[in-house]
Amino acid sequence: MATPVVTKTAWKLQEIVAHASNVSSLVLGKASGRLLATGGDDCRVNLWSINKPNCIMSLTGHTSPVESVRLNTPEELIVAGSQSGSIRVWDLEAAKILRTLMGHKANICSLDFHPYGEFVASGSQDTNIKLWDIRRKGCVFRYRGHSQAVRCLRFSPDGKWLASAADDHTVKLWDLTAGKMMSEFPGHTGPVNVVEFHPNEYLLASGSSDRTIRFWDLEKFQVVSCIEGEPGPVRSVLFNPDGCCLYSGCQDSLRVYGWEPERCFDVVLVNWGKVADLAICNDQLIGVAFSQSNVSSYVVDLTRVTRTGTVAQDPVQDSQPLAQQLPNPSVPLRRIYERPSTTCSKPQRVKHNSESERRSPSSEDDRDERESRAEIQNTEDYTEIFQPKNSISRTPPQRSEPFPAPLEDDTTTAKEVAKPSMAMDVQFPAPNIPQQAELVDEDAMSQIRKGHDTMCVVLTSRHKNLDTVRAVWTTGDVKTSVDSAVAISDLSVVVDLLNILNQKASLWKLDLCTTVLPQVEKLLQSKYESYVQTGCTSLKLILQRFLPLITDILAAPPSVGVDISREERLHKCRLCYKQLKSISGLVKSKSGLSGRHGSAFRELHLLMASLD
Repeated sequence: MATPVVTKTAWKLQEIVAHASNVSSLVLGKASGRLLATGGDDCRVNLWSINKPNCIMSLTGHTSPVESVRLNTPEELIVAGSQSGSIRVWDLEAAKILRTLMGHKANICSLDFHPYGEFVASGSQDTNIKLWDIRRKGCVFRYRGHSQAVRCLRFSPDGKWLASAADDHTVKLWDLTAGKMMSEFPGHTGPVNVVEFHPNEYLLASGSSDRTIRFWDLEKFQVVSCIEGEPGPVRSVLFNPDGCCLYSGCQDSLRVYGWEPERCFDVVLVNWGKVADLAICNDQLIGVAFSQSNVSSYVVDLTRVTRTGTVAQDPVQDSQPLAQQLPNPSVPLRRIYERPSTTCSKPQRVKHNSESERRSPSSEDDRDERESRAEIQNTEDYTEIFQPKNSISRTPPQRSEPFPAPLEDDTTTAKEVAKPSMAMDVQFPAPNIPQQAELVDEDAMSQIRKGHDTMCVVLTSRHKNLDTVRAVWTTGDVKTSVDSAVAISDLSVVVDLLNILNQKASLWKLDLCTTVLPQVEKLLQSKYESYVQTGCTSLKLILQRFLPLITDILAAPPSVGVDISREERLHKCRLCYKQLKSISGLVKSKSGLSGRHGSAFRELHLLMASLD
């Protein structure tokens, strides 16, 4: 008899370098579960197709780090909020900026699209919530009530309410039509990071840094139940599409909860660290996490996960009747949302509270929108995903193929589902992972130790070299410090020093360029991505600050008499020009690359156009 093939319940799908600097925000497209948007400290918004390595599109225009991003339900529009308080909306199918919205005075912490109408809600560190009309480019409402930063916003499925979560430990529910707060839900003892509406019933879930998840009845405006004992702050929750359970993305695990009564159906170990967002497609849960400039995606096979109280026959029960403990999921306990068949009516307009909110679109706004660009990095993926609206089909389709599950490492061990307790206190079942053999094999240990000694030697040498450069740096002579780093013949030391110089343009002088440019040429040809990125940043800085000066001096007529300082400056300019000409060919050859490096090289190629 053939041994059954056992596949993994959860696995890592891919890891990508999403930005040139740290990733500051991300979001998954909930309709397809295949589209990912990331915001970075490099002020860009990048679009990705899950499990594909190349960036589809890069959106520019923000001048400060992107703190929050959100896709609309059809995944045709994206909104991004920045650290400076500005909001930009892009049309992904047309690949262009749609609106620039100004009005907040601090970081944009949260955003959400209205499910039907063309409205966007924004929450900020300035404690205000604003509702924007995308068509009119104006603020329709401002909601005040929170005393600290608004961390999460969600529209109700019928589009009539807006839920907000904030650092002031509260959840608030707002009536969009009346323009006022309907109810406040106290109870959390820490900042509330996330709120999520039940897809069908009048029920709201909230997750907090106090390590609890609370469920709120939106008819009676009272708490239904509270899940305690989360392993860390709750940052990401998602209801199953049919509303049978709630998924919580915990530190390195996925937990599945019911709320009447509160109980944990299942726990699945997933080594995703601090997961930032969740989506469901084809009975698979997709989770994404980010660390520095990297974004990782993970998959959990939900067909292998317990999602309802199917273990009702468990003899360990409390004294309550079974019917009360496990209500029929087909008969909802509370009202169902009535979704409109057409777009929602426009909210009542109220008196504006500031000049910035009632002003008409200005030439400054128009200029901002002209400076915002959608750079298509991967034409093939862009055409596949964002087809014109009149096309017959749209990819990724709602029923895209599920990601194939890899084989389990130990195929002899099948998943065993632990039975959750039926008691009111939440009890966690055993994690669904196969038992793995202890890693005590000598071969495995020798592989781990194999490069240890070599790495120690490399790091010791690098530390010594950095100490040498640091000793010169303390004298305040930047040029000599760079000369000493170059003389060591260790590119890693040069990169460390350039990363400091790149942050302060005022330290750069023309004589420094003559030393740095040959090193930049080496960095641009490096196999290490971080070296290439540092080289691009340094070259861009040199081109922006010194190329106009170099070309002007070289084009100037010769002076009369002897001017030693001018002759020295002319010699440096000639040397820099020669080095830049040598680098320009390399930049041109790499400008056809895809991804973030290709974008950087194309920008450099444009800056070097005057050299041709």
